Amino acid sequence: MKRIKQRLAFVLAAALALMLLAGCGPQAPGVPSSSGGGEENGIVLTDQAGREVVLPESAGRVVSGAYLSTSVLLALGAEERVVGLEDQADTRTLYQMAAPALLELPAVSAADGTMDVEAAAALEPDLVILSAQQAAQAEAFDALEIPCIVLAPETLDDFWAAVTLLGAATGTEERAAALVQYQRGIMESVTTRCAETEERPSVYLAGPEFLSTAGSGMYQNVLIELCGGVNAAAEYTDAAWTEISLGELVSWDPDRIYMVSYAGYTRDDIMNDERFSALSAMEHHETDFLVFPSAIEPWDTLSPSMALGALWLGNQLHPDMIPQEEYVTEAQVFYRDFFGIEVGAELLLSHGG
Repeated sequence: MKRIKQRLAFVLAAALALMLLAGCGPQAPGVPSSSGGGEENGIVLTDQAGREVVLPESAGRVVSGAYLSTSVLLALGAEERVVGLEDQADTRTLYQMAAPALLELPAVSAADGTMDVEAAAALEPDLVILSAQQAAQAEAFDALEIPCIVLAPETLDDFWAAVTLLGAATGTEERAAALVQYQRGIMESVTTRCAETEERPSVYLAGPEFLSTAGSGMYQNVLIELCGGVNAAAEYTDAAWTEISLGELVSWDPDRIYMVSYAGYTRDDIMNDERFSALSAMEHHETDFLVFPSAIEPWDTLSPSMALGALWLGNQLHPDMIPQEEYVTEAQVFYRDFFGIEVGAELLLSHGG
């Protein structure tokens, strides 16, 4: 039965992944594509909440309320424009390696993710960047006449629009275009090569809790499909982590299990839990039960490095199509070109614990 489901899913999944990468993927409801344009009276932007924002000129002082926007600004070479950023920045290995000066900046978002409007305003920013969770606070900045934009990417197209938007806001359009082009090229290549095989392993992606997973409403589902896998939890359509039962996981009995690096449990916790010992993936846990690479940053989410997540997963599912050497070399080039850091192969191959 498992093989029948895999073959039935093959053509549809490959077509869906290619459609998404071609820029024809569905937009999340209520989240229009971002755009930027210049006028004599300033830079006109449309953010991902549908708000029109006008900047007199490229923002020189930026407050970033979330990791997504801060990491993109770093990839665009605009880290020196950041004057305030999200809470717990000192825990980000990427910042420590690529831009340690960020660790000295004031935090303007609380542990619950909301923005401290007063603290952000005190930094006299030219632009405030809010996450979807912080969108309701846009009115407070409007009242203070401080330009702010909301980023709310849920799809690949959304993310690339967010990169383009930040490039327009900070005068780094060429760098933004290069990042989008790089990601598209890698992900299209992975999709094309992985679509050439009919062998499509079923994949269970364990979320923050082991019995929580990503359904078809999340980016992780697209990642699994474009890398030549079948999401065991695709029947769930929520755009958030979905809790499942032990019985469901056992009935799915996925070929591969991957857990996110930001989980509230360890791989050893699961290996030592008898409830999961009968799963097929546990029989060959050295290759079939792994943690997504996380030595620098998570790769299973929408982020500047998400193309590396596609290379890694493509290699795991179809090593004959995506060799490990390609994944390691490409990752090293990516971090050198976009973040100015040298990354050893040992970090890129550390995904077992």
